[in-house]
Amino acid sequence: MSKRIVLLASGSGSLAAAIFTSVPREHLVALISDKDAPVLDRAREAGVKEYYLPLQGDREKWNTELFNLVESLRPDLVVSVGFMRILDKRFVSHFKVMNTHPALLPAFPGAHAVRDALAAGATQTGSTVHWVDEGVDTGPIIKQVVVPVLRGDTEESLHERIKSVERELIVETIHGFLESKV
Repeated sequence: MSKRIVLLASGSGSLAAAIFTSVPREHLVALISDKDAPVLDRAREAGVKEYYLPLQGDREKWNTELFNLVESLRPDLVVSVGFMRILDKRFVSHFKVMNTHPALLPAFPGAHAVRDALAAGATQTGSTVHWVDEGVDTGPIIKQVVVPVLRGDTEESLHERIKSVERELIVETIHGFLESKV
């Protein structure tokens, strides 16, 4: 039986697009977005069922709706690829959830990792794939790749180099999961 993967995303979908082109379609059950974002179009174009579940005020209600939707999809793995919401305790204790982060965790957790690395004068940063727990970017690390910080880097230039590595890393890690190596 094929392992089932659900993706969570909030933005342009560059990470999701890398997965769509590199992970066999029979494993990709659905993509869920909390934003009406380009990632929904990318999913549709790839033939992956897409769901738009906006947060409209009541966070507890939304948490329950997200949980119920994902539960109905029966995933073996949930992959957060640019999903800009903290998942609640019930969700992360029930589902196996993997996330990508644009830094070498535990350094620079949170939403502004690239900016924080530059502000700290870091000479290297990178990308981390980790298991999601109740904290913010605190789950066990699965794999990391280093990206040097170059003289003259801006937040945008550094983030683009990190995203390039991040796309390869998440695809490689998902393949490892499908082959029962992760």
